[in-house]
Amino acid sequence: MAAREYRVGLIADTHGLLRPQALKALAGSDYIIHAGDIGGPEIIEQLKRIAPVTAVRGNNDQVPWAAHLRDTEKLRVGEAEIYVVHDIAELDFDAVAACQAVIAGHSHKPGQGVIDDVLHVNPGSAGPRRFTLPVSVGRLRVRGKQVEAELLTLEV
Repeated sequence: MAAREYRVGLIADTHGLLRPQALKALAGSDYIIHAGDIGGPEIIEQLKRIAPVTAVRGNNDQVPWAAHLRDTEKLRVGEAEIYVVHDIAELDFDAVAACQAVIAGHSHKPGQGVIDDVLHVNPGSAGPRRFTLPVSVGRLRVRGKQVEAELLTLEV
């Protein structure tokens, strides 16, 4: 019997702005990961209407409403372990040794790559546009321990 496929929505750096285009792109997710710089509790509440949310605190989330958020989280999706951190520079390589994917934000630059057999994904920024960087989100497809990423530029 084939392993179930899960769809995980990826979003980061909303800075208090959750665009309708981002909500549409994340629709149908089984889980959503917010990689920090959320900007307000209403962002998480809106995302929870789509799917369960795992979120970490970003460097701009140092306010009372975000005190319950941790700097890192681990999420198990099917057989895959996914590590979430806001700033990739704060990555604990020992903590990700058994993970299949690492999700980070902070740079506002969407990108993905494989380091030491671990998929690293930055969904970019879905909030206010920064410089000439795209407004974007991402998706993971998880089947067993296999994780594939897709980055989506939003038309805004």
